[in-house]
Amino acid sequence: MWLLNSSIGRKLIMSISGLFLILFLLFHLSMNVAAVFSGEAYNTICGLLGSNWYAIVGTLVLAAGVVVHFVYAVMLTLQNRRARGNDRYALNSRPKGVEWASQNMFVLGLIVILFMILHFTQFWYHMMFAELAGIHGDIHPQDGAAFINYYFQGNIVNTVLYLVWFGALWFHLTHGFWSAIQTLGWSNTIWLSRWECISKWVATIICGLFAIITIVFYLNGVGA
Repeated sequence: MWLLNSSIGRKLIMSISGLFLILFLLFHLSMNVAAVFSGEAYNTICGLLGSNWYAIVGTLVLAAGVVVHFVYAVMLTLQNRRARGNDRYALNSRPKGVEWASQNMFVLGLIVILFMILHFTQFWYHMMFAELAGIHGDIHPQDGAAFINYYFQGNIVNTVLYLVWFGALWFHLTHGFWSAIQTLGWSNTIWLSRWECISKWVATIICGLFAIITIVFYLNGVGA
């Protein structure tokens, strides 16, 4: 099947799964914005999601999107390395016009994945999974505001780690967004440069707001 075996098919799957994950980031960002202004509102959202069937389905779809995106990234990276052969060992400077993010997408994506695992262990495991498994610690699984305060307020190490994560994510998105649009055929000579500009704006808005919110959590915790 060309969609699974051809280079174009694999890039198409990468693009679709990547755009889906960007939509999830926007949804997650809206939740974090709510937490800045009201811990009660944030906990209400956590309660609506919780262990409800639609939240479980959404989590499974999200996990599938991450796995598919990562697996195909590995496949395309290995394919490109085989195509370059011994040339990959040559010490060449970055070609003119090629972005740094473009050359380091796999490494950036790996950093993003590793920090997603950290994020899941800190929040998803103690919230949705704990609720499903009937595990109740010192903090109730639906008290998301308390978890935010626990992991961020006054915690400089965790805060810095997340800021590094957002930096890697910014570079990944600046190239990944317009590249996905190009793969889907939604660009031409005129629109390519525009999509590149839009990508930087999208990445800056998403990662910039995440970073600002994280700093707010570090300084003040969740809103009253």
